[in-house]
Amino acid sequence: MRQKDWNDIKTNDSWAIFKIMAEFVEGYEKMALLGPCISVFGSARTNPDHEYYEMGVRISKKLAEHGYGVITGGGPGIMEAGNKGAMEGNGTSVGLNIDLPFEQHYNPFIDQDKCLHFDYFFVRKVVFVKYSQGFIALPGGFGTMDELFETLTLIQTDKINRKPVILMGTKYWSGLVDWIKETMLEKEKNISPEDMDLFLVTDSTSEAIEFIDEFYKDHELKPNF
Repeated sequence: MRQKDWNDIKTNDSWAIFKIMAEFVEGYEKMALLGPCISVFGSARTNPDHEYYEMGVRISKKLAEHGYGVITGGGPGIMEAGNKGAMEGNGTSVGLNIDLPFEQHYNPFIDQDKCLHFDYFFVRKVVFVKYSQGFIALPGGFGTMDELFETLTLIQTDKINRKPVILMGTKYWSGLVDWIKETMLEKEKNISPEDMDLFLVTDSTSEAIEFIDEFYKDHELKPNF
């Protein structure tokens, strides 16, 4: 690569900072008005007739009925289920959408004034984390794992305050949780025993809601940083 071409890349990188700043500003300004919300993560590929889609609708509806808004990635699958449940529960339904080469498109259950658009994954994740009072992960792929483990890392390292993290779908998560316990914790000692208490695994919407409500009997509802 010639030096001139390299210099052009550096110049474009510098100007990209302003676009990144604009995404943060828009995200912060809109999300700050919403009140307490719970993020619902999960696969974009899950069909509406799947048990996990139905689980996403049920838990999100119950969250709305208990006074929490629901934040999703704004796309199809589990994200759609989350927004649908929030709408059915007459709650706030937020979609943090992003341009992807496949899978992603806006679902019809997002409140029209609460549909945000992002070009950068890292900006989107910051907004997710900052304004979420809890995190519910339903079965998903790499994106769901990324969001889950980043959240757990931020809590583990005290970069954000402790928040409820719930994995819903015990059949799906049991193998991963066993590996975390048996390999990461017991065999390799890469985490501490108390790190296993950072999340709850359940199939029960009632248990999930109770876990969140109990947590907020002793903790303040506020943005994370």
